[in-house]
Amino acid sequence: MRQPAGGQAGTRGPWLFGVRHHGPGSARSVRAALDAVQPGAVLIEGPPEADALAHLAADMEMRPPVALLAHATDDPGRSAFWPFAEFSPEWVALRWALDRGVPVHFIDLPATHTLALRAADEAEDDGAGTDADKVGEAGKEEHPARPHPEALRVDPLAVLADAAGYDDPERWWEDVVEHRGGHGSGAEDDAGEAALASFRALGEAMGALREEFGDGGHARDLVREAHMRVRLKAARKEHGDSVAVICGAWHVPALALRTTLTADRALLKGLPKVKTGLTWVPWTHRRLARAGGYGAGIASPGWYGHLFSAPDRPVERWLTKVAGLLREEGRHISSAHVIEAVRLAGALATLRGRPLAGLTETTDAIRSVLCEGSDVPLALIEDRLTVGDVLGEVPAAAPAVPLQRDLERLQRSLRFKPEAADREIDLDLRKENDAARSRLLHRLSLLRVDWGTPAAARSGTGTFRESWRLSWQPELAVRVAEAGVWGTTVASAATAKARADATSATHLADITALAELCLRAELSEALPEVMRALADRAALDTDVGHLAQALPALVRSVRYGDVRGTDTASLAEVAAGLAERVFVGLPPACTGLDTDGAQELRRQIEAVHTAVGLLADTAAAQVDGPGLRQRWRAVLRNIADRESAPGLVRGRAVRLLLDEGTLDEDAVARRMGLALSPGTPPPDAAAWIEGFLGGAAGGGMLLVHDERLRHLLDTWLAAVPATAFTDVLPLLRRTFSAYETGIRRTLGELVRRGSPVPGTELLPGTPADGFGPGLDPGRADAVTEVLRHLLGELVPVGVGDGGSG
Repeated sequence: MRQPAGGQAGTRGPWLFGVRHHGPGSARSVRAALDAVQPGAVLIEGPPEADALAHLAADMEMRPPVALLAHATDDPGRSAFWPFAEFSPEWVALRWALDRGVPVHFIDLPATHTLALRAADEAEDDGAGTDADKVGEAGKEEHPARPHPEALRVDPLAVLADAAGYDDPERWWEDVVEHRGGHGSGAEDDAGEAALASFRALGEAMGALREEFGDGGHARDLVREAHMRVRLKAARKEHGDSVAVICGAWHVPALALRTTLTADRALLKGLPKVKTGLTWVPWTHRRLARAGGYGAGIASPGWYGHLFSAPDRPVERWLTKVAGLLREEGRHISSAHVIEAVRLAGALATLRGRPLAGLTETTDAIRSVLCEGSDVPLALIEDRLTVGDVLGEVPAAAPAVPLQRDLERLQRSLRFKPEAADREIDLDLRKENDAARSRLLHRLSLLRVDWGTPAAARSGTGTFRESWRLSWQPELAVRVAEAGVWGTTVASAATAKARADATSATHLADITALAELCLRAELSEALPEVMRALADRAALDTDVGHLAQALPALVRSVRYGDVRGTDTASLAEVAAGLAERVFVGLPPACTGLDTDGAQELRRQIEAVHTAVGLLADTAAAQVDGPGLRQRWRAVLRNIADRESAPGLVRGRAVRLLLDEGTLDEDAVARRMGLALSPGTPPPDAAAWIEGFLGGAAGGGMLLVHDERLRHLLDTWLAAVPATAFTDVLPLLRRTFSAYETGIRRTLGELVRRGSPVPGTELLPGTPADGFGPGLDPGRADAVTEVLRHLLGELVPVGVGDGGSG
């Protein structure tokens, strides 16, 4: 068996450098070891197809974190990533070789096999899903079977940490590797000797583990390691023994094993294949984190990046970064805070027997000194610094599908750089650049490339404003590759996708949403086909619920088209016809509903009410505008008086008619009195109240200012029998909990004071309940001063001066 790494700098190779993926200590050791042995060729764990792309790592525009992306050419969604960070040992070895003109090759199992094997595994798991689900709560299987390989996997670091008396593998790795021999300590020769010794020791430890656990549950690794040995033998044949291999430490004993070429090739015989394409894509620190689902991920990529890049005094430099972040967030952090935090971190490391303060000690010091014991700012530090949102960059020379090239061109022209961090932007569609950004985001949404998601507008309520929440994640590169089948540009791909979606849509609401998206994305070539599909589906659909769901999106499309200057006459005609069918079918649909059905119908009525208001005011629908609004009011009156309709729906109809001015307060009070009469079951009466007062804004204010309605509600509630009160209470609690705190407090005060008998008049000069005996001129003048600041000189005199205010 060969030595894992040479003992002296001049020892003959090949040298096997076992590393931890994305470990800064391993990265520093790799650099020192390569400087010491000066190999004639470098072999790196990774897909061999990437050999043609390796030179791009030296491009000035390449900035890690980045990843090699391999995808099946006929199914881009089937993909795999090989991430690299600045502190990844593989990246350090790659750059070392490129900077010195040393040949570099990737030696892992080819991606063409990796993707095919993954697809086979997924198919096998799907077929075995039924048996796997038979494991009961007690952990016993009805039909004993061979355990899944994943259940037997060995974590080498956990085993070594446990043997060393550590309960945390991360802490053991930091003490043994990350905090030893780094940050400029020692001469260059000493660093190389120390690195070679550490690789030799780690290789021996992994050899002991492999003797104990075999493949450790990593059955697929036997095939990968056979291919690595084949590539290593080929490299030795070409370059001699002066070859350095950088791979996961777990694989070192297998690569040092003496096997025949025939035996290794036998393991590789008959592997499935799939045609693949490879490229470089940007990656993020957040996706390097284990919490992001990455199997070889680390807990703190931001911290590891700092350990690798800091030339000295890493704890002091880290706490300085933390102080800067907290100051940006408005917290008062002085130099004394940083000094005390450094001292505390060092003291904790000494008490815990650690060679240097690690992330645990540093975090404890930050919590105690800089965050004053609060976990709220600490969570911000962990998110922004410990993990981080660093997004890498790849050069334009990297292979990409035409759609990706067009997207990059649009991003540059619109000055719309993708970022990994979540951020919100407001777009003013009256500005050309903002309108173009909006078109791009909507077109990408149609292609399922969710770079941005619509958010509630933070300022303004007009249709010329849009708010988006943006976050570019690495997997979106796969989505772009998948969308490449629809076209070579964003516009052509979105148009083709919209046409295909219109043809395959089965629900009317889906087509109306698609029409709205086409208008926002300005896909004029796709809109006619979408409109034909919409008209056909609307003519065939007889479900009033489907029609009511589809109408709001269709009306928004009409309005949005008006803002963008799009001809929406045909859309308005379809919307008006759809509204008429909703008017006819809605009253009969109110019969025989359960609680959930009543809630859903209430939401649909509110959405249709808003849609009718917009449609009636649209110029394209003026021919039916006034009549449309009147017919809808007649439908609401029909529902309000329909005894077979649920109380929730009837109460909402009365409320909408009151807000429209169709019913006056006397008519509303009469209907409320009937709904709350003793003959009405309490649950039905409570549902009517929820429909009338809940859900929409203003219900609480209506009770505050209308004494008759408040008296009716108070009288009814006091008369509810004790046996029915428990059934009524959840409905009332749901209704009143939606009110603002101030409204609930005001209602409580009014009820506590007691309500006068309805119909009684106050004597002249008697103050209304809850109000003072007269106007207070001093307080009124204070208000006028505020009004002067807000409105200018529109208030000429104060109330105290005898003016009218």
